[in-house]
Formats: sequence, structure tokens, C-alpha cells
Amino acid sequence: MGGAFQVQPTKEEVRRCFESHQRQLVDFSDPTLCQSLRPYSSPMFFPHVTSLRWAFQLHYYLCFRTHRRRPLVTSCLDELVTEICNRHGYHLLECQSHPDHVRTILSLKPADAVAKVIQTIKTNSSRELPMTKPVWARGYLARSLGRMRLDAVEHYLDQQAKHHGYESRVLPPVYRYCASQQRELCSAHTSFDLSHHLVFATRKRTGVFTSQIGRALTEYWLKVAAAREFAIDRVSVVPDHVHLIARILPKMSIEECALSLLNNGQHFMGKHYPQVLVQGGLDQLWEATAYAGTCGKFTTALIKSWLRGS
Repeated sequence: MGGAFQVQPTKEEVRRCFESHQRQLVDFSDPTLCQSLRPYSSPMFFPHVTSLRWAFQLHYYLCFRTHRRRPLVTSCLDELVTEICNRHGYHLLECQSHPDHVRTILSLKPADAVAKVIQTIKTNSSRELPMTKPVWARGYLARSLGRMRLDAVEHYLDQQAKHHGYESRVLPPVYRYCASQQRELCSAHTSFDLSHHLVFATRKRTGVFTSQIGRALTEYWLKVAAAREFAIDRVSVVPDHVHLIARILPKMSIEECALSLLNNGQHFMGKHYPQVLVQGGLDQLWEATAYAGTCGKFTTALIKSWLRGS
């Protein structure tokens, strides 16, 4: 794929979105298809996806402590944190305050960045607590939880060829990627592990990806991830949709990550595979919808049980 690598702008730089359409399958999964199409060398340029309709379940375990481990001088911190979360639209699933730290489980929206949520809770609670400022230490711990453990989600991605009936084909139109070594993400004063399962569907569920195209798209996305400071640990590409597991920094929302992948993905496809998109009659590569779910080493139910029993 010749030409310089270029990451596409984020949603703040462009504003436009398309409405979703019903599923319509057109199978371009034959690996010889791209070779048989008539030459079409002119690149295609798509309007950016700037907003998404989400299906999501985003659970995070967040823990932060007082400055220099000073004991809290209030007995109503749980109620204060609950009131702050309600005011800002965060769904507090569990809150447990201790003399020098607070443990919470929060359900957030895709546009919420963990770092901003922590900052909001700390800042607002500091104003209300009758303590010498600063009340809270700079750092925090953040872990993604979920209905399923991370290893179960990874197994689900690995089974996509079988799940969709492609496994029996001589040349299945499926591409799988698994990072041989996880890319390290760093953020000052923070211990975190924020893994997310993302699912994107093509426009009208048109089958456009072959195993070769899936490989090329994944390699491009890995460059995007390095430039945007997030990590892609696993990818499963089938003709009409993509599953992936991405890890992000606390300062990034999963919506920002998803939009970066979608817009850069369609830029790549429009530049290198315009003939496939023209043949499919697509005016946009992706549906303006997505799924995002957190996953981690522990489930939400297990951490809830641990907090209530401790």
C-alpha cells in the first residue's frame, strides 16, 4: 500500500453523520472477487462519522485515596459520591468508603473518559468535605470489568469463523489478529487496565471484507492505534462486520477510539479498495452504530460481591 501514512481527523474537526439502514447482505467474500472486478483506481472520499448510536455496557472499578493517607473526617462520603454521580449522569453501581480511600464501580457512557470522571468526583467532593486541601492524592486505580471475563471475550472472537459458518470454506473470508506482545500504555500517577470489546458493521451489512482486505485494514489500524495512543490486542474480521479488543488510556473515551477507527478505516478502504465499495453500491463504509462492552480479568458481579463482603 504505497503512500505516506496519514491519520484522519477526529470528530471535533468534522461534523456529519448518516442514518442507519436495515441489513442487506451482498457477499463479496470470494477472495478472487477483487481480482475479477473492473479496474477502478480513483480513490473514494467519505464524509466523516461524527456521532454513533450505541449499544453498550461499560463498567469500571475505580479506587482513589486521600492526600498522604489522611483519614477522612466525614461519615457521609458514600452519599456525597452518589449525589455527584447522579448530577453528572454517571451510574454508580457500588461505592465503599474507607478511612483513607474510596472504592467504586461505575457504569459510564461511551463518551465518558475515566480520567475526566475521576477528576469530576474528586473536585466536587473536595468542595464539600471539611478537610485541609488538597483532600485527594493525584493518582488513582482504574480497571475495566464486564459481564464476561476478558478470556471469554477473546475466545468468542476466535470462534467468529465457526459462528458465522465460514469455517468449512476452502478459503474462508475471515482474518484474525492476536498481538504477540501487548503494547504498554502509560499514564502518570495512574495504574490502569481498560479493555473494550468493539463491534462495527458495514453499511447495510454489505459483505466487503476478504481475508486479504481484513489483514490490510488491521495493519493500518495498528498504525492508527500507535499514533492515537491506544492499543489493539485482538481483531476478528468477517465480510460484513468487525470485532476487536482495544485498550485505551484513561484520558480517552471509547467513543473517541471507535470514531478514530471507523473514520481511518473508511479512509483506508476508499483509497486502496474503491472498486469493492463501488461494486457494493456503498456511499459510506460503516453503519453509524456500534457496540462497546468492557471486559477484564474479573467480572462486575465478582467485584461487587467482594466489595459487599469486605
